[in-house]
Amino acid sequence: MQDNIGVSAEEFAKRREILLEKMPVGSIALLPAGDLKYRNNDAEYPFRQESHFYYLTGFCEPNALLVLIKETTSFLYVLFCEESEPEKECWIGKRVGIEGAKAILGANSAYSINTLDTIMPDLLAGKQQIFYSLGHAPAWDQRLLGWVNAVRAKVKTGQQAPSVWRELLPLIQEARLIKSPSEIRLMQQAATISAEAHIQLMKACKPKMMEYELEAILLQQCYQKGCRAMAYSSIVGGGNNACTLHYVNNNMPLQSGDLVLVDAAGEYQYYAADITRTFPVNGRFSADQKLIYQLVLKAQVSAIEAVCPGMPWDKLQEIIVRIIVEGLVELGILEGNVDLLIEQRIYRQFYMHGSGHWLGLDVHDAGEYKIQGKSRVLEPGMVLTVEPGIYIDAHAKVDKRWQGIGIRIEDNILVTETGYQVLTSAVPKTIEDIEKLMANKG
Repeated sequence: MQDNIGVSAEEFAKRREILLEKMPVGSIALLPAGDLKYRNNDAEYPFRQESHFYYLTGFCEPNALLVLIKETTSFLYVLFCEESEPEKECWIGKRVGIEGAKAILGANSAYSINTLDTIMPDLLAGKQQIFYSLGHAPAWDQRLLGWVNAVRAKVKTGQQAPSVWRELLPLIQEARLIKSPSEIRLMQQAATISAEAHIQLMKACKPKMMEYELEAILLQQCYQKGCRAMAYSSIVGGGNNACTLHYVNNNMPLQSGDLVLVDAAGEYQYYAADITRTFPVNGRFSADQKLIYQLVLKAQVSAIEAVCPGMPWDKLQEIIVRIIVEGLVELGILEGNVDLLIEQRIYRQFYMHGSGHWLGLDVHDAGEYKIQGKSRVLEPGMVLTVEPGIYIDAHAKVDKRWQGIGIRIEDNILVTETGYQVLTSAVPKTIEDIEKLMANKG
């Protein structure tokens, strides 16, 4: 773990302060941590903290509740978590505990998670508004309703229960959309590690390998360099498998003459990268593969070059669609007027997804794409992917020469004050550079 590029305790505190500033005096916010999930019987999946909870606390343990209170002259940060218990910790490892929650995480007050039903009604009493997102954690919904009802039951003693419920998550999501310098450094590290993994994977690729062998190389590289998890399920699709957008079986042999699409990246200290490259299994593109590949690359580069502050999000998709449709008409794969093909969305049989998505703590990160019905404009500090593709299924009604070609190219783009920065630029993506890399496997 490289703490020098991590998020500081001061930054977590600033995030909580920004959220509390958006809340009125006399309000309380509640946010539960993530839960352990079981793979089978009593074997658990590796725990990964809920992203909003991590964003505000930096706390990486399950079975916890964050409470933020805005009073007339002060903010309060209260954390309920598991106690430090030596007998339990010999099985599950050291816990931060009650004292650590205050000393390490900066909580004003901390309590055992086992005291929730006793303490929470008192914390809710006298508050006018609750900020909490119902429906995201149903078990917590029921507990919160129980605490509120416990306060209501004491109305004759002068206690007042909150009467206004407001959504919490949208406030956090908007804050998460603009990345801080420390977040950008972590995302660059995730991108750098993942980029090197893709390079090693290209060098190792050869006919007759299994798709999962390439996946194993990528996982090994990411884990070895400090990613303790992958950002999402890896996609390694050879030949026609590349035409299935979320293909994750990764269990077929790679054939000479086919392309292989690899969409995979690591997560570094909770921050995701997201990279896709498509390359020839035998190291050399065929003439037809080159034509489709170059078209996708042209669309991607053109969209990336348009990234700058003030650019509407949906403009990137417009750029990609026009280039792809013009190219497919030129190649004879689509027929008709370009404008009409775009208007009627005929192209979606070959390009059926969007230009990309926000990137951050989640691979499909928090943040709206439209504000009051209009496309959001890009701002410095946003990080997005740009990932056009063309997918011509083996059964598509086109000339046989194009069937079974699936290509996507994806990079991670930081919006800067003057334009953009490609965080994943280390991975080759021109035909010449890919073929040169794959020819030099030593």
